[in-house]
Amino acid sequence: MTTRRDFFSRISDGLMGTALAGLFSADQLSAASGLYDLTPKKPHHAPKAKAVIQLFMNGGPSQVDLFDYKVALEKYAGKAPGRDLAAEVRAVRETGGLMPSPYKFSKHGQSGIEISELLPHLGKVADNIAVVRSMYTTHLAHEAALFLMHGGRILPTRPSLGAWIVYGLGSENQNLPAYVVLDDPKGPPINFIQNWQAGWLPAVYQGTRVRSEGSPILNLAAKQEYPSAIVDLSRSLLHRLDANHSQQHPGNVELQARIANYELAARMQMEATDALDLSKESDATREDYGLNDERTASYGKRCLMARRLVERGVRLVQIYIEGQIWDNHNKIREGLEYACGKTDRPAAALVRDLKQRGLLDSTLVVWGGEFGRLPIAQDPGPNAGRDHGPSGFSIWMAGGGVKGGTTYGSTDEIGYRAAEDKVSVHDFHATVLHLLGMNHRNLVIQREGRFERITDEFPARVVDGILA
Repeated sequence: MTTRRDFFSRISDGLMGTALAGLFSADQLSAASGLYDLTPKKPHHAPKAKAVIQLFMNGGPSQVDLFDYKVALEKYAGKAPGRDLAAEVRAVRETGGLMPSPYKFSKHGQSGIEISELLPHLGKVADNIAVVRSMYTTHLAHEAALFLMHGGRILPTRPSLGAWIVYGLGSENQNLPAYVVLDDPKGPPINFIQNWQAGWLPAVYQGTRVRSEGSPILNLAAKQEYPSAIVDLSRSLLHRLDANHSQQHPGNVELQARIANYELAARMQMEATDALDLSKESDATREDYGLNDERTASYGKRCLMARRLVERGVRLVQIYIEGQIWDNHNKIREGLEYACGKTDRPAAALVRDLKQRGLLDSTLVVWGGEFGRLPIAQDPGPNAGRDHGPSGFSIWMAGGGVKGGTTYGSTDEIGYRAAEDKVSVHDFHATVLHLLGMNHRNLVIQREGRFERITDEFPARVVDGILA
């Protein structure tokens, strides 16, 4: 039997349930109203960049062998690392002493940026790039560091930076995906599709994987050609059927995303085929990207595809490399020379090509991995390499409001830890968003009663020192 006291003690549960249902219903109504789509959206402030091309280097490129020359490593070569550095070593038995870079560094361009001999092509566009030498992250495992670099937290379910960008800005071309991913035919990156997931953002903002070999998008072309009048009529009928079905299931965000993707696929049958057709490029352009060289052809093809996509209004293109070719725990000379030989020429060609076409000012190019390498030898001897180094590493950025010919920040004497003008992963996210016209604090979505953002509640700042 329920007494009056029991009734009043339990009524609060019902009120909370009603409030929760109201919140869910508000979320569903906002989704059903068409809030979540790819139409262009107004930025928070005047943007410098309209699009981003991210050259993501899985595995952790070695800063002290590429961008951050340290004479002290030659001075202290072979000496045991200090206590702080030793504490960051995972494989203690495989650890040797401090290891200088076997490569020469030289100054490039009018700016005099020091770059390794492993990157001769990048040196030719040095005055167009800004090298950040003081990046740092908080985890030394690939999987967790990738989640942080792409999603802002060491969690596997967070939306990627690309999904946030498209959520905030939409797309200027409704006939192509807003967010395109070009992975390597030789193998996917660690964490695979989680690198470009929408997480708990609506699925319409997830990256679209496009292949650089064979059919770029599976089932893009129709198996049988029909007259255009019949195609238009059938698409019109399907659109009405989809709209009717959507009205019967209001607030179903997954259904809306699926319908939007099907309609996008239909529009892509015409425009994507043209956008990804590299045969229309000149012989000189193809040569510049390295399409005639077996070492650079695959990566060069994807860099050229990226330029053609942003040229047509695609908001974000990410290019990945095979597996973790920068993860040089041993045989670092062999590994670095392979990775640089594959990517250096195409990356430099992309910067140069964008500039020649007047696109670099509005396109932000970002190069870097999830962390760097330690300045000590791993597996010492002729096959020595370097272990993961999250405390200090380098990236470079170009175009889209970035001040070319710039170096920013520094690591300590031996290149181990970010020391001056340190840049966190969240600072990096805030800076990219700022260049695109968005304030990271205001780019939010309400989820389960709280406002979510890519930088979450972590302190983050825009790196003004690299802005033009």
